[in-house]
Amino acid sequence: MTTKTNLQPEALRALASVRRSITLYGALTATATALGAVVVVAATGHTVNTFMWVRAVLLPVIAYVLHRITASAEAGSRRAFDRVSTLAVIMPIAIIGVDLIPGVCPPWYAVAQTLCMLPVIRVAFLTRGAALKTAFPKAG
Repeated sequence: MTTKTNLQPEALRALASVRRSITLYGALTATATALGAVVVVAATGHTVNTFMWVRAVLLPVIAYVLHRITASAEAGSRRAFDRVSTLAVIMPIAIIGVDLIPGVCPPWYAVAQTLCMLPVIRVAFLTRGAALKTAFPKAG
């Protein structure tokens, strides 16, 4: 269990921005941009493959997990901060990269997924900013 630390106001503001970005990511993945779009497309009789369903359901779950990890970072957990920082770089590369494989998903779905990743890309930059580098210095 982590305890509340004395993070500087700049770090707390940056982490609040991280949290808002992850909340936006979660909202985008759960609404018309991702899951909602898959539901509408399937309901109108168009083809939606298993990959699209699984991804559309998992990404909001991942948003929830990221939100919880971010809360731990806000409480001062270096380990949680490292996880958020790392995932914010890996997720967009993995998600957009897989969507670019021909035949995996239609172009509209790849565009929707890319839009969902924009707040996560923002998190990648925020977690590498001066305020958070100072608040969570690298060990060793």
